[in-house]
Amino acid sequence: MAEIELPSPIVAKFGGTSVADFEAMNRSAAIVLSNPDVRLVVLSASAGVTNLLVTLAEGKEPEHRAFHLDEIRRIQYAILDGLNDVPVIREEIDRMLDNIAMLSEAAGLATSHALTDELVSHGELMSTLLFVEVLRQHQVEAQWFDIRKVMRTNDHFGHAEPEITTLKELTHHLLLPRLNEALVITQGFIGSEAKGRTTTLGRGGSDYTAALLGEALNAKRIDIWTDVPGIYTTDPRVVPNAKRIDEISFEEAAEMATFGAKILHPATLLPAVRSDIPVFVGSSKDSLAGGTLVCNKTTNPPLFRAIALRRRQTLLTLHSLNMLQARGFLAEVFNILARHAISVDLITTSEVSVALTMDTTGSTSTSASLLTTSLLTELSSLCRVEVEENLALIALIGNKLSQACGVGKDVFGVLDSFNIRLICYGASSHNLCLLVPGADAEQVVKTLHGNLFG
Repeated sequence: MAEIELPSPIVAKFGGTSVADFEAMNRSAAIVLSNPDVRLVVLSASAGVTNLLVTLAEGKEPEHRAFHLDEIRRIQYAILDGLNDVPVIREEIDRMLDNIAMLSEAAGLATSHALTDELVSHGELMSTLLFVEVLRQHQVEAQWFDIRKVMRTNDHFGHAEPEITTLKELTHHLLLPRLNEALVITQGFIGSEAKGRTTTLGRGGSDYTAALLGEALNAKRIDIWTDVPGIYTTDPRVVPNAKRIDEISFEEAAEMATFGAKILHPATLLPAVRSDIPVFVGSSKDSLAGGTLVCNKTTNPPLFRAIALRRRQTLLTLHSLNMLQARGFLAEVFNILARHAISVDLITTSEVSVALTMDTTGSTSTSASLLTTSLLTELSSLCRVEVEENLALIALIGNKLSQACGVGKDVFGVLDSFNIRLICYGASSHNLCLLVPGADAEQVVKTLHGNLFG
């Protein structure tokens, strides 16, 4: 059959809460069916399943394994029970649950990153099987597709990088023809390496999958459906009257994500930025509530766009008189950090000291956990080291901040009563960063939001 080029489709991605149970899956199915331009749907695992699988991969004792397996079975069976009689799907889910049990038993003997990825991948495989059946019971021709056939990656298990050229070729050869025939449902977060072993893409992996597929298919838009209706001026759980941002640029959204906003991960945006594909963020719980469109450029971008908060930060201060009118001290510090695979997040310097925080973006580590004994020992041979924990990073996201007048008054004029441990301003025109005691973080955010956003 000759391959027919589709007009630019919409790729829709649904997160874990959007496929958490039978009711949530039906809401998501209604969103898909409301727009005929949606031809490809990317799913996360049902909410809670990935965490349970990760725990199983840690090699728990048999009684703990049984508990977590039962919990996974309960979540998936609750969806199965909402469907009409589907013995074939129930059989397939049972087979996957047996696989999970077998792999978790193997993890109890000797765990590995490759085994973890194989185990964790079952969350997405099960949710997509169930969602296909939900759509079929809405009288829709839907097909299940194993994303590992096209999502080729390296073998960095746990944080694999896709091979973009191969992905595009395989997508056009294996996936595009299916989009002409039916609505296709596939998995986010997972892929496969050269030997066919399952890999995972790391944090934000399902969003990243949707964006990569959108780029490969030249999609007209990528829709990210989650549990909140868009991106807000700050976390509504901290500031209940935070305002939704109807339109935001890729640069602003990436800055927000980098500095702690959970709604999108920076890597998610890269394929969309490369191909200038807009990304819509909306709530599957209320699809009519609107959302946020992330695009290349916005009209009249404001000076202040949003406030992001990243908790559990650690400040490392290095003191040495050898810095005074000397060369090479900072180079040696950064050499040591590089040897320990530490990426610096924020940094300020004086004549005899350097203060910095570690960048944990895209990692499951905290900055505190990166400060190993061997790292501190090596740094101590060069200078005096002070470590301060339980801090919070507050980032003001905006446009042309380093070129604007009056920014200091708008920001610092209302923070007289707070202890600010570090300020980074001027290196980027899109952010101004403050490090404050963790206990003060929420009040600082509330104070700034009230002053800047009314």
